[in-house]
Amino acid sequence: MRYTMSHWGTYEIHDGARGPRLKPLTGDPDPSPIGLHQLSPEVSATRVRRPAVRKSWLEKGAGAHPELRGREPFVEVDWETAFRLVGDELDRVRRDYGNEAIFGGSYGWASAGRFHHAQSQVHRFLNVIGGYVAHRDSYSLAAARVLLPHIVAPMNWLMANHNSWDDLAQHCDLFLTFGGVPAKNAQISQAGVGRHRVREGLRQMAAAGVDFVNVSPISTNLETGAPVDWIPVRPGGDTALMLALAHELHRQRAHDPKFLSRYCTGWEKFEAYLTGATDGTPKDATWAAPLCDVPAERILALASRMIGKRVMINIAWALQRAQHGEQPFWMVVTLAAMLGQIGLPGGGFGVGYGAENMLGSPHAALKGPSFPQGRNPVKAFIPVARISDMLLNPGAAFRYNGGNYNYPDIRLIYWAGGNPFHHHQDLARLEQAWQKPETIIVHEQAWTATARRADIVLPASMSHEKDDIGYATLEGLLLATRAACPPEAEAKSDYDIFAGISEHMGLGEAFTEGRSAEDWLRHLYAELRPRWAAEGVDLPGYDAFVALGMIDLADRDPQTRIMLSDFRADPETHALSTPSGRIEIFSETIHAMDLPDCHGHATWLAPKEWLGSAGPETPLHLISDQPERRLHSQLDASPHSRGGKIKDREAAAMHPEEAARRGLSHGQIVEIHNSRGRCLAGLCIDPTVAPRCVRLSTGAWFDPDPETGVERHGNPNVLTADVPASELSQGCTAHSCLVEVRAATYQPEVRAFHLPEFTKIVENISAE
Repeated sequence: MRYTMSHWGTYEIHDGARGPRLKPLTGDPDPSPIGLHQLSPEVSATRVRRPAVRKSWLEKGAGAHPELRGREPFVEVDWETAFRLVGDELDRVRRDYGNEAIFGGSYGWASAGRFHHAQSQVHRFLNVIGGYVAHRDSYSLAAARVLLPHIVAPMNWLMANHNSWDDLAQHCDLFLTFGGVPAKNAQISQAGVGRHRVREGLRQMAAAGVDFVNVSPISTNLETGAPVDWIPVRPGGDTALMLALAHELHRQRAHDPKFLSRYCTGWEKFEAYLTGATDGTPKDATWAAPLCDVPAERILALASRMIGKRVMINIAWALQRAQHGEQPFWMVVTLAAMLGQIGLPGGGFGVGYGAENMLGSPHAALKGPSFPQGRNPVKAFIPVARISDMLLNPGAAFRYNGGNYNYPDIRLIYWAGGNPFHHHQDLARLEQAWQKPETIIVHEQAWTATARRADIVLPASMSHEKDDIGYATLEGLLLATRAACPPEAEAKSDYDIFAGISEHMGLGEAFTEGRSAEDWLRHLYAELRPRWAAEGVDLPGYDAFVALGMIDLADRDPQTRIMLSDFRADPETHALSTPSGRIEIFSETIHAMDLPDCHGHATWLAPKEWLGSAGPETPLHLISDQPERRLHSQLDASPHSRGGKIKDREAAAMHPEEAARRGLSHGQIVEIHNSRGRCLAGLCIDPTVAPRCVRLSTGAWFDPDPETGVERHGNPNVLTADVPASELSQGCTAHSCLVEVRAATYQPEVRAFHLPEFTKIVENISAE
């Protein structure tokens, strides 16, 4: 059997008279249908087929008419010409401005393979040529990634050590989750999925009698096969609700002073804030109710349900993608510490059950193969969500995680493995910022909005078109993934593209080390064997591995995980990596930063843009969650993704009361708008969405109408604000967004999946 691995699952390759077909991995209890459509004609129709160069850039050189990016034709060229154009332009920028003028963008989701991993490939290449300005953190998790190492542990460690599903089924009494456990998100994992386990894990918990409470503006993001207590909460109000729960636990003396004394630091300072001793405002249920839109009686009842129970408190990643997004994550850890169950079976906290398939896994955390990236000599960086700020304000100062920095002056962007016109907020502002660089080079599989706005587009092959090694930590499979079909048209792997450019620049040997892609696979596998042998896993030789196709690590004894159990057993021997070695309910480090928007302990800070400040022009909160039928914007052109749209546009879900108040009907095309932008969507009337909210999932390919500026396809990031969560993390704030919805009076054709215009020039550029 041949296999291919993707972020949404492992698939079997079945050959037939009409070509290869993909089928779900045998034994996957809940396979995702997303990846089954990778070979569809609809996806093929959007592919970048040959190297292409924007006409003005090709005719007049770097910096020519940047305002025409996305609006003028491309000229297709041969690969030799493309390698020369890219290599010469990189040399020019390095010579004239230095490597600190090159920004290397990538988001890591382009390939699940461990060798053909676009982020590793582009970073290695840019390091070989002298370095680049990098980004830190992620749009999904920036606030949490910066905060959590200060107060408990790094995010990657926490993700790999969550209590396993079997532990929760056996020992948890109450599973309290803020933001649900969305099974649609759990279709994916960063480096690939083995067997999907989240839906099965939740159902086993329900069958065991675990009580579920879902605090969320969406009721369907926690489905267990059994009743779930849904508490609709005002988006952005979760921290106030958690503080009120903490206050009631404290009032009833249901907190655990011994745990707080032995395993935590700073409790007394937080306690003074909680009770109102420091500011005269007790954070009780009466105080919280108008902030979170949950009646005080219901808050008190929930606190009482937590007393005397083994409680797991979970928080979805979505909550930190907001203004002051650090605070609910800090408060979840604080609330769990008050209960004193951290490190015990069935209890403690979770920072993202359901966000990826890997969380709650019982498999061993073995380190997989990794393509070496080398060292980046350029020290300048930006927080990932501050790209528009960087481009619009070169030299400007910014604060990040206690440090003071300045934005570099970027002349060239090199992007491989990502789509900023999907991830980023306030796309009108990004369009403006995108005109600043002299050159933008993109590796792309399809003609996305980012590819259309590049100067040089190099066609990259997809995962199912390459041989690789498939492995993701905690997924339980090691695969010799095989190409299901040749690359589309003239597409090449990122490795072959960078090898060609490196050769032109005289750095071919430095990049490839004399190895072909197949040589690298053998090399990486050879490095893996002794490392895993030390962990008790004996791997066959490479050729035998390829013949087997898959090594099922699930055959090893599964591990029941209990996060921080070693720390609880012996906090001195197993001290945390925080400054105190303990859980920091109050952080002296963060306090010393003297930040206006992130204090020394979890604090209620009202977002600037939320329903508590809503006016008549924007009375609705926009929930721009992850989509169900694709990963981010990937495979949006597939029949599966398009099958969930309404009249070719992304579906916007709204409570029946809100639709009736506006005279709107199901299936109608509506315009969602605020001062930042407008987009069209198909209305879905849905009682599972709380009143005063509208839900428009991310990932519809950005498709602005050149005549009116309205986004035609339903991309919510024309509406979201490009402001930081705080000066601590500089994370994105997509979930702090107010809008209004009205019937659309203008319904232009959706052109998101149309190819750009191509032309030819008279000059024979290949002869230069």
